[in-house]
Amino acid sequence: MEIFIVLALLVLAIIAFSTEKISVDIVTMTAVLLLVLTGILDYKEAFAPFGSDFIIMLASIFIVTSAIDSSGVLEHWTSKLMRRSGGSQMKLIMPMITITSAFSAFMNNTTVTALMINPAMAIAKKSGINFSKILLPLAFASIVGGTCTLIGTSTNVAVNAYLSKNGYEAFGMWDFTLIGVIMVIVTLVYMATVGVRMLPNRHNGDLTAEYGVREYLSEIKILSGSSLIGQVIHDSEISRMGFNVLAVIRGDRQFAPGPNISFREGDIVLVKGAMQQLLKVKNTKGIDIVADTLDFYQPNEKALKLTEVVVPGRSDLAGSTIAEIDFRRKYGMVIVAINREGKNITEQLNNIVIEVGDMLLVQGTDDAFNKLKNHHDLVVLSAHVPPVKNLWKGYFALGFFCLAIIISSIKFFNVHVSVAFLASAVLSMLVGAVKPDDAYKSIEWKLLVLIAGMTAFGTAMGNSGADKYLAELIVSWFGGFGPTGIMLGFMVLTVLLTQPMSNAAAALVVLPVALEAANTLHVNPLSYAIAVMLSASVSLITPFEPSCILVYGPGKYKFIDFVKVGGILTAILVGIIYFAVPIMWPLQ
Repeated sequence: MEIFIVLALLVLAIIAFSTEKISVDIVTMTAVLLLVLTGILDYKEAFAPFGSDFIIMLASIFIVTSAIDSSGVLEHWTSKLMRRSGGSQMKLIMPMITITSAFSAFMNNTTVTALMINPAMAIAKKSGINFSKILLPLAFASIVGGTCTLIGTSTNVAVNAYLSKNGYEAFGMWDFTLIGVIMVIVTLVYMATVGVRMLPNRHNGDLTAEYGVREYLSEIKILSGSSLIGQVIHDSEISRMGFNVLAVIRGDRQFAPGPNISFREGDIVLVKGAMQQLLKVKNTKGIDIVADTLDFYQPNEKALKLTEVVVPGRSDLAGSTIAEIDFRRKYGMVIVAINREGKNITEQLNNIVIEVGDMLLVQGTDDAFNKLKNHHDLVVLSAHVPPVKNLWKGYFALGFFCLAIIISSIKFFNVHVSVAFLASAVLSMLVGAVKPDDAYKSIEWKLLVLIAGMTAFGTAMGNSGADKYLAELIVSWFGGFGPTGIMLGFMVLTVLLTQPMSNAAAALVVLPVALEAANTLHVNPLSYAIAVMLSASVSLITPFEPSCILVYGPGKYKFIDFVKVGGILTAILVGIIYFAVPIMWPLQ
């Protein structure tokens, strides 16, 4: 009965992860709670992973990498290195993949992708290279680069923690670096030769034309005697008729309308609305409709500008409507249009529910965009200007991070990896590289809850015997293919599960079964463990990986682009793992 309960919860969790109707952390906690209530887990087993050393380690890594990222150190040096890459597509792709994968070996790949997008786009624009030719290789490099070290991805850390907790030998910082480097090199060669030829060649056009909003933008001049004079903009007749007031020009000033700003005589107002609505107000007394134009954008510091932003995978905005977010008040800018999976949304935006991967065309001042760069909820895509402030604090944080890697890698110091990275995070806060409040915001709490919860779920599979049941089933079905054939089966299963689930969750679902199958077959369980772990990090078939989501909109990609380009690369990388793992970790 317990086996049935665990397997039923597992299936329901996978379905819930796939649909994303309920937040992954809520799904995970619900599953853990039900396991405790049914007696399959006791409360100590259920909650032990949440206070474990690997959770502390992951949280510390999030903090110190956030300190490095926000200081601009990596962006500063990336810009210098990539500045020499312009001129040709090949000269850009090769150093870009090398730099990106090197950063991803030690940092969260989503953070690295967000860091690299703007420099890559800026150089591509100067060189006349379409973004669609360089952004997908960038995302793939960040994902594969994480396979090079123990801290390269949260998946590696989670798998290693599960092994240690269950009495298996844990991996060291550099144990699988050789395989990771081989996969990075293969990715570079593939993308620079075969992959780049398969990538679409979609041109970078004018923003308003791309989003289809130019026809919706018009200027209205407030004339003497207009009933609009004195009306609060957000509660005016114009707003009630369905127009979105984007900006007001008053004399020499132009500004985004605040919550208490009222119309005055002589104001020129930029509004967005359907042509049918414009025709209705055309004959209204006291206003004059000017021809559709965007000429009011002036090249000065206070000018209102149009820029694109992307909603990343870790954004708290996903699942809320624009009205619920109160976007104008929160960020000091307005949303002009939304691009979702290649389709433009330009009307009734306040009722639109924000989704991960949405490209938002927003309007605001430079000050508003600069503030937005410090939010993890949105990634700004704009002309790249490397930050130069707080560089020395960033160098301190980077030094602490490197020191943590060195100390935890050398057995002579006898310092546990979680202690080393916690120390680096604390020191980064002490030197002011990251503020304590920002440190808490930088931690991806949903991911930590997911990993801890799925680790507890793995314990439940062992307590109930579900892992043995599935392992015996798989061995009986595929035993004729031998230990390596069964290992390949677990690798393919992991790759498939990473499509609807996060990489870490997929690995932790397959890992207990794979370990038990290895024990049943009397082969080295570490061989199966590392095969599953690495397979979870090379799934490039769909755009559901957070790094891929970030480039999906800016590159104007379609789902099929990932299937074609990423599918072949995934098969190649899985093949490398299949042949390399038994050599480095013999099955017998």
